[in-house]
Formats: sequence, structure tokens, C-alpha cells
Amino acid sequence: MTAPGRRSTTFSRLLRHGFTDPSAAERLLESAELAPVRTDPVLLDALGATADPDLALSGLVRLVEAQDGHTAQRELLDTLIAAKPLRDRLLGVLGASAALADHLARHPSDWQELVTYEPQDLHPGVTEFERGLAAAADPVSLRVAYRRCLLSIAARDVCGTTDLAQTAAELADLATATLRAALAIARGAAPDDAAQCRLAVIAMGKCGGHELNYVSDVDVIFVAEAVEGADERKAVQAASRLASHLMRICSETTVEGSIWPVDANLRPEGRNGPLVRTLSSHLAYYQRWAKTWEFQALLKARPVAGDLELGEDYVATLAPLVWHAAERENFVADVQKMRRRVVENIPAAEIERELKLGPGGLRDVEFAVQLLQLVHGRADTSLRSGTTLDALKALAAGGYVGRADAVQLDEAYRFLRSMEHRIQLYRLRRTHLVPEGDADLRRIGRSLGLRSDPVAALNREWKRHAAVVRRLHEKLFYRPLLDAVAQLAPGESRLSADAARERLVALGYADPAAALRHLEALASGVTRKAAIQRTLLPVLLGWFADSADPDAGLLNFRKVSDALGKTPWYLRLLRDEGAAAENLARVLSAGRLAPDLLMRAPEAVALLGDGDGGGLEPRPRAHLEQEILAGVGRAAGGEQAVTAARGVRRRELFRTAAADIVASYGTEETPAVADQGALVDLVGGAVSDLTAATLAGTLRAVVRDGWGETLPTRFAVIGMGRFGGHELGYGSDADVLFVHEPREGVAEREASQAANAVVSEMRRLLQIPSADPPLLIDADLRPEGKSGPLVRTLKSYEAYYRRWSLVWESQALLRAEFVAGDADLGGRFIELVDPLRYPAEGLGEDAVREIRRLKARMETERMPRGADPTLHTKLGRGGLSDVEWTVQLLQLRHGWVEPGLRTTRTREALAAACAAELISTEDAATLDEAWVLATRVRNAVMLVRGRAGDTFPSGARELAAVGRYLGYGPGHVGELLDDYRRTTRRARAVVEELFYGA
Repeated sequence: MTAPGRRSTTFSRLLRHGFTDPSAAERLLESAELAPVRTDPVLLDALGATADPDLALSGLVRLVEAQDGHTAQRELLDTLIAAKPLRDRLLGVLGASAALADHLARHPSDWQELVTYEPQDLHPGVTEFERGLAAAADPVSLRVAYRRCLLSIAARDVCGTTDLAQTAAELADLATATLRAALAIARGAAPDDAAQCRLAVIAMGKCGGHELNYVSDVDVIFVAEAVEGADERKAVQAASRLASHLMRICSETTVEGSIWPVDANLRPEGRNGPLVRTLSSHLAYYQRWAKTWEFQALLKARPVAGDLELGEDYVATLAPLVWHAAERENFVADVQKMRRRVVENIPAAEIERELKLGPGGLRDVEFAVQLLQLVHGRADTSLRSGTTLDALKALAAGGYVGRADAVQLDEAYRFLRSMEHRIQLYRLRRTHLVPEGDADLRRIGRSLGLRSDPVAALNREWKRHAAVVRRLHEKLFYRPLLDAVAQLAPGESRLSADAARERLVALGYADPAAALRHLEALASGVTRKAAIQRTLLPVLLGWFADSADPDAGLLNFRKVSDALGKTPWYLRLLRDEGAAAENLARVLSAGRLAPDLLMRAPEAVALLGDGDGGGLEPRPRAHLEQEILAGVGRAAGGEQAVTAARGVRRRELFRTAAADIVASYGTEETPAVADQGALVDLVGGAVSDLTAATLAGTLRAVVRDGWGETLPTRFAVIGMGRFGGHELGYGSDADVLFVHEPREGVAEREASQAANAVVSEMRRLLQIPSADPPLLIDADLRPEGKSGPLVRTLKSYEAYYRRWSLVWESQALLRAEFVAGDADLGGRFIELVDPLRYPAEGLGEDAVREIRRLKARMETERMPRGADPTLHTKLGRGGLSDVEWTVQLLQLRHGWVEPGLRTTRTREALAAACAAELISTEDAATLDEAWVLATRVRNAVMLVRGRAGDTFPSGARELAAVGRYLGYGPGHVGELLDDYRRTTRRARAVVEELFYGA
């Protein structure tokens, strides 16, 4: 008897042997069923060696209780103590799987399956499993036989007799035998159907790849042909009935549960397509309609049941298509997009526990390996394995993957798959989520050999391997490209030149030979610069490949590197600031404008970082003006001063373009900005402020150079058009009016000469050829247009507008806003024109008719010859002109009573008109969407081509780059054009009603 207050010796021993509930375990050991063996130390040691000793002991007691009589119980216990192989296998299974313990309790004689320990029992194949299932004549007996076979696989697994790859292969072989048995049952139930057709079952996914989980959907495709003399249509119908019955046999729940779902959704057209097709029908589909992911899925195709000759014909017929899939346009982008979509569909609450699909999970390894197989398997048949680990080994042997990377990925994949197996084995349920409870984590950790603090050790090892996968899975594709041009250690294999070119073509490089030369120049040598670039390039290549012009991205990076590579801060920026390298890759591969701006002053790359470079946030106008005026003040003369101002403008244009590109593309950490209007406002506001500050600095420089501190006349610059509306694009001219007012005591002629000299010199200085982009000043909206004087006095404007003003000039003045020079004079000019642009009582009917006539004339006369009116962003149907004229007509008619309409900005005026109920919310949204989209297209064209344009580019690569900027992935340019036409067509319908009164 145990002394009061002291634990029994048995209790302490149970604790030492890993039991978490020693009191309950002590009671179970005291049960009558275990009386013959309870004192045998062999039993306790064996229980302590299991993943969950408490679970194993409970399962053992249930199994002994379930035996048929005392003799059977004694046989089980005697064998358990005497035979170590049985003891390890049986208790190992009971300690790892509650589901298999339930099976043994229902079928208590099945423990004898674990007694045999012959050499042929160590690694059974399809033949042995077929023998084990041979007696099954119906779905229920098939389930019992299946679990009996599964019991032996699990026993070898938990005891370490088989490794992960062997276990996964055995599970796939068992699935093969099960599908054959199920098909035999289906054929027996419908002999007439069986007689009409040849039916082949093609395993896909992990079953096809010979790497199945304990509990997984078994993916299949069915192919059938009519037997000789049979009608093909009837034969396919018969085959469909057999296939459906086979799926029900395996999937339906009976008193013995289910086996696993048979999933045929990888077939052509998925669940919407016919369940069974002929071989010719399969071939026609894959030749014409199949998407990239469908060829990727065919990597795993393997005939497993039914007519194996037909199955082999299926694989042989489709194989050439599989190995040419990498030649498809946007192949790599499609595969990577599919991977991203998988991650995006994981619920946020589960993503950190998702072992298979989450970042750093099993699917990352599988996608990376399959991508490389598809690219290089056409030329190298050694890569054509459906098994992930075998394919990874072949990729490493061929130099397609670095050996060290392959070893790390192999270890990580084995560990993660082993975790997945242990999670599923417990309840035999299909799941890839790592459990949260300590008891579950402890059992999993112990089952993987982590006996010291198993919960902490499991989490540590899991996170470590996931981090390896995250780090390597994308670099795996790019790093060997560097090895192909680098000096390797003796004995190291490298990617051949042909294989490197093949991979670059798959990534979208149009000139792989040039790309390899750039890589060699960037990565060769022993300098610190080369070492850092070797580290960065695998990631950069991936980002370049995500653009429409990878060649340009890599070339531009080489140019920047050549210019800045010896600058310590540049290398430090790329190495240490996470955002800088990715932002640089996006900017360099998004088109011509931003790289051109950067190449003229490469030090602006500092803006792309997170630190002191100022970031990509556009600077306020006051700060810009302050910097430009300070630079002008330090300059020795007018030309030098304006050079300084234009230098600031170039840098800030780059900042704005880079911010726009990064926000439009998104980064790995931050998704693309969804609000397209916000991006339009960002660009329009930033470029307009920058233009105003540049004009202010240029005006100061011209005045100082010619007249000292004071000009003989007050002088103001009035922004017009998009400039006044804060809606300038990258390639927009600055529409302006110039107004002056002679100072007291200065003759009007002298003042006028000075004002004209200022305008002439400003225009000259801002267009002098230099490394900085010119700023063109357009004063054509002045009174009398090109025929009128460039600059007038305020009194002259007043006289002109009072006597000669036309309705189009009132419309143009809706955009008038003071931007530079004498603020008081500018303010008085705005006061002068307010009654013109917001006429009291609104526009008369004659004026309205005149505006409509002008608009109709412009549509017919100004559209460029040959331009598609449905795709012209400015003058086309539902484009900028349509929306702006409609909004401006509302301003002219109602601005005198609606203060919100008194704005130079199109979107603000449209929102005010909606708030005043002058336009419905739906119509306002339609016009706003069309205006924003057309503006974004214009900005995109300038970014991509480096010159302004109002139509979509005709070249495929440039058009793809415009689409990428607008959020359309590779291969979706057609959708972009369709969406543009649809959006502008709806806008035009609103314009017809509101502007023309149709």
C-alpha cells in the first residue's frame, strides 16, 4: 500500500515513460485484461517509446477487450511480449492513430496482419495489395480490407521501417489496388456496360505521382473507347456509368466509413465537362482549349486501373503537348499566378497553420519543381518523373538546381510531408492544418523523434523548414542562371548555355543571349559589388519576369549598376532596405520613362528605399518651390538657374513615376492600390505642383537675370486646361495664360516689352536641349489664340472679355487657376473671369447649342485619320473630352448657384454635381470610371513608351506593359481592351443624355 501523501512507484514510472495522465494509465494497467502482462517491464518500455503512450495504452486495452474469448486474449498478449516486431508495430500504430485503434477494436483479429515480418512484407507493391483486397466483393468489405492494408503501411511508417518516400509510394500503390478492386465490383454489377467499352483510369495528382497522403482525394481522369463493333456513343455512356459507380464505391460513407473521395475535376472542362471522353476527344481539348495549369497537372498522369494499354496510349499521346507547354506565351507567369491565387484563397485565420498551401508550404516546393520540369523536360527526359523528390534529385543531377538548394529543399519537403502524414494518421481525416492544441503537437513531435520538449522542438523545426522553402522556392528558378555564367568549384554541375537560354525564354526574355551577357557582367568577379549582386539577382530576375519587358529590366539594372556600383550607399541600399530592390526592379522593367529619368541622374535610386532618401511620397508644392528657388538663388546665371530647376523637376518626375508604378504593380508586402482614381489624383496633383514650382523658379531666374530683383511690371502665370485642373499627365504640356500690370510710373510699352521678353526667355530656357526633359509652354488658349499677343495686361483681358469673349473661352476659363508670379495680380485675374465662367442665371440656350455644335465638330474633324474611335482616350467615344465637356456644361449652367461646381478639377466638379442632384449617382460613377480609366491609359502609354499618346500601343510587348500597369496579368490584354470599350460605351450613353439631351 502506498503511504499517504506519496505517489505510487508505478505513477512515477509512468511519468518518466511519457504518460501525460498517469492516474488514468495506472487504472488501465490494473484492469483484468492486462493482468498477465502488467508487471512486465517490456510493455511499459514499449508504450513509452510511442508517440502518445496514453493513447497507445487505451487502444491496447480496447483491443484486448475485443478479442473473442480468453484464449484469443492470451495469444495476443503472449505474442505482444514475445515478439518485438509486433510489439513495436502494434503499439506504434495505437500510439499514433486513434482511427486505426477504432478499426482494430471493430476487427480484433486484424492485429495478426502485423505479426508477419518477412522480407517481402517490408516493401509491398500493387500485387501484394491486390492480394490483400482480393476477397472484397462489395463496398463494405472493400473498406475493411483497405484499412487492414493501411494498418500495415502505418506500422512500417511509425516504426521507421520505411521512409517518407516509400510510405507515400505504398499509399499510392494501395490506392491503385483499391481503384482496380472498385472497378471490378462496378464491372460485376453491370456486365453489359463492361462488355461495351474499354475504360482506363488515369491517376493524377499525388496518386499519379506515386506520393500519396494517408487521407487525400484521389485525382483521376477517365478515358474510354468502344470495343470492336460497339457504338462509340453508347460505349462512352456505359463507361460513364462504370466510372460513376467506381467513384461511389470509394467515396460513399458506409458502416465502415469511406475510403477517400475520388475526384475527377482535373478532367477537360472540370466538373462542367463529361466524366468520360474518348482519347481523340481528350487530345482535341488539350490541343485547342487547355490552360497552362492543365498541362502542369498532366505531369503526374499515370494509368492505374482498367484497360492499361489504353491508359498508356493516353499518356503517350498527350506527353508531347506537356513538354511543349513551356513554349506557351506567359507560361511562367501563368504558373506563378496560379500559385498566388492558391495562397490568396486561404482564409486569413488559417494561413499561418496551413502546411500544404501556405507560404513556405509543400505546394511551394511542388510548384517550383514542376515549373523547372516543364521548362527543361522537353530536352532532358531524365526530368520526366511524376514524383516530386525524384524530380528534384534529377534536377540537381542535371545542374538545373543548385545541389545545396536541392538538399535543403529535399529535407524540408520530407519533414513537412512527414508532419502532414502524422496529422492525418491520427483521425484519418483529410487536413493540412497544423493543430493548435499542445497534446496534438506533442504527439506529432514525439512521432517525428522529437522527444525533448516536443512541442517547442516541433514548432522550431517546422518554422525552420518553412523558412527554407520560402527563401528558396522562387530563387530555385533563377539562381542557376547565375551559376551558368559564374566560376564554379570543381565537381559542381552547372546549367548548360542551352538550358539557361531555354529558361530565360520561358521567363519571357526575348533576347536570352543578351540577358546571359548582362548576368555575366553583373555577377562575375570577387568584388563586394559582384557578391551583393549575385545575392540579389535571383530575386530581381523573378521581379523582372513579372513585368512585360524582362529584357529591359535586366539591361536597365546593369546600366544603373555600372553607374553606381562603386558607390557604398547604393550597395547598402539594395542589401539592407527591403523595399528598395523590389521597387527598383518594378521601375526598371515597367517601361521607358522612369528608367530614362533615372539614367540621367542614377543617384535618384535613393528615393526607392525606406530610409532618408525621402521615399516615394510626392512632395508638397511649397517644399518644391522652396528648393527650386533656393537653387535659382545660388546659380550664377539664368541658364544655370533653370538647369537647377529642371534637375529638380526630373528627379521629382522620377519620384512620381516610381510611386505610380510601385502602387500599380504592388509588392510582395503590399498589394496593388485598388483605388484607380486615387492614383490618377496622385499623378495629376504631383505633376501639376511640380510644373507650377518649375515655372515659379524659371520666372525668378529670368527676372533676376534681366532686371535684378524687380520686373518693371507685375507678372502672373495662370494655369489652364489640365494644368489648372491639377490633372497633368507625364507627357502633358503646360497650358497657360500670361498676364501683367505695369508698375506705378512705368510706361505701358516698356512694361509690355519686359513681359514679352520674360515669356520668350522662359520658353527658351525650359526647352534648351539637355539631359532633363523639356517643359513645353502652350499659350494657345489666350484671347485670339495663336493670332493674339502672348501676354496682355489685366485691363486688356478685361476689355477683350467684355467685348469679344466667345462661349468656348468661358468654357476654357473654367480651368483657370493662378500658378506662379504675382499672387495679387493672379487673384484679380481670377476675380475678373469668374462672372464669365459662372455666368449669372447660367448659359442661355443659344450658348448651349453653340457648345454642342463645337463638340460635334471636334469629334468629326479632330479625330486622327485611321484611329479607332472606341480606343482613343481623348477624343474617342466616352473618353476624356466627352466626360469633361459634359461636366463643364453643368458648371457653366449651374456654377452660379452651386458653389461646389466652382472648381477647376473634373472629378471634384462631377462629385459636386452629383451632390447637387444634377446628375444621378449611377451616371456620375459611370463618367468618373471612364475618365479615370482613360487618364490611367494615357499615363501608362507615357510610362511605357517614353512619349505621350492618346491611343493604345500597337506593339504586343508595349500593349502588355500598359495592361500590366492597369492590373491585367499576362495574356489578358484582350480583356483590357474589352473592358475599356465597355466602360467608355456606358459613359458615352450618359454623355448622349446629359450633354446632347438625347
